Amino acid sequence: MSDEMIGYCGYRCDQCAARSDDPEIRQKLVDGWRKIFGHEMYTAENVRCDGCRGNGRLADKQCQARPCAVERGVESCARCDDFVCDKVRDLFGSRETMLIYRHKRLANLTREEYDLCMSQFDALPNLVRQLVKAGKLPDWVAE
Repeated sequence: MSDEMIGYCGYRCDQCAARSDDPEIRQKLVDGWRKIFGHEMYTAENVRCDGCRGNGRLADKQCQARPCAVERGVESCARCDDFVCDKVRDLFGSRETMLIYRHKRLANLTREEYDLCMSQFDALPNLVRQLVKAGKLPDWVAE
């Protein structure tokens, strides 16, 4: 996996269904986001994304982490002197954490929607790797 496809916050852009050329896949992603997170602003058209490290389309226009990282010139939020800040704190999670925090909203969620919506949440290992590279965590953590 290329670092180019890992978002500043550690999200796996390469795994996100918003990058799909298939509008039906993007619609399933949007439907899942509505069920899990209550996001009403996304559609299959406006969620299309090229990944946050590029200069193309962006799915999350409300993201505060990307513009901050670009402005500060850091390759990862984990490399920022202000890490962990409020701009990125709510983005941390894992599939399991999302299941726990959102369990009341998952009754009508299909397995396909779950898989499409949660794949990018494999971010924590990416952030840990960046913290080790930045010398903020000991090398043994990456082993």
